[in-house]
Amino acid sequence: MRIIPKPGPDEYPPYCVIYVDLLPDDGLILSHLRSNFFRIKELIGGLPDKKLLWRYADNKWTIKEMLVHLVDDERIYCYRALRYARADDTELHGFDQDKYARISGANERSLDNIFEEYEALRNATITLFNGLPDDAFMRTGGIDENKNKWTVRAMVYHIAGHELSHLNLIKEKYLE
Repeated sequence: MRIIPKPGPDEYPPYCVIYVDLLPDDGLILSHLRSNFFRIKELIGGLPDKKLLWRYADNKWTIKEMLVHLVDDERIYCYRALRYARADDTELHGFDQDKYARISGANERSLDNIFEEYEALRNATITLFNGLPDDAFMRTGGIDENKNKWTVRAMVYHIAGHELSHLNLIKEKYLE
């Protein structure tokens, strides 16, 4: 897999530093994406349904909702990355992650079904970023009403770091 250098702080909005900082500066982001998926699947795969549907506080997501949130977020960021990689700088709207989670139907899905979608998307994500031309990674676009600017390579680091952030949350809040 290709090497994609870690983005600098001027390549993504300030809030994203919490995600990018979770990743090593080795350029092996696509390998990390592959291994992250298997880490999550191993950690969660054997949990009983009761644990998958538990909320540690009112209005917090269940583990199933969190997994579908990760899928939704990855799909959206891949779409954005593709648009910017193809030099399409049309402004894109943000999304309401809480609304997405609330109406996703995640809790009615089997864990196998969620992981099937997650893995298919992850393979597509890796294929997308592995196949982009070298000059695409530094292209930028404005994502939302705040005109947040991202490079294409920062988006793949967001996907991986966002996932690690939720993995840490699951370990901390759900598996005590």
